[in-house]
Amino acid sequence: MKNLILIRHAKSSWEAPLKDFDRPLMKRGILDAHNVSVAIGEFLPKTYTIWSSTAARATETAIIFAQNLSYPLESILFKDELYTFDERHLEKVIKSCDNSLESVILFGHNEAITNFVNKFGDVFIDNVPTSGFVSLQFDSDSWDAIDKGKTHKTIFPKDLK
Repeated sequence: MKNLILIRHAKSSWEAPLKDFDRPLMKRGILDAHNVSVAIGEFLPKTYTIWSSTAARATETAIIFAQNLSYPLESILFKDELYTFDERHLEKVIKSCDNSLESVILFGHNEAITNFVNKFGDVFIDNVPTSGFVSLQFDSDSWDAIDKGKTHKTIFPKDLK
């Protein structure tokens, strides 16, 4: 079995005149990331690897989650190819996972995340919100063979208010 948890980066700021890649989290995003990361502990596999887009907002979100989950920051794998909004590209990256990894937590971007969870999960989600957590399980021993899986759990910031 393969477990994949997709987390959309927290709410980011559009205030500063920065490139999209460099946009930081806003205060609400930081708060939501803390709230969701504290709420997901019981829904995580025993061991997992964290992958994150290298965009500032995804990196900051991954670090908040890792700190709250006591995951070593130096073990986060930052991947340029996760800075994508295309679910086909995201699927290609996920299907390239090493099969020795049973569980991956991935921090990335929309539309890729929402479209991916709707293609591979069994519950339709209109939009995975910022800081949204979606856990998928696949009955497969190989990442490149994952197909329709089961949407195991979703946690969105609005669920925690």
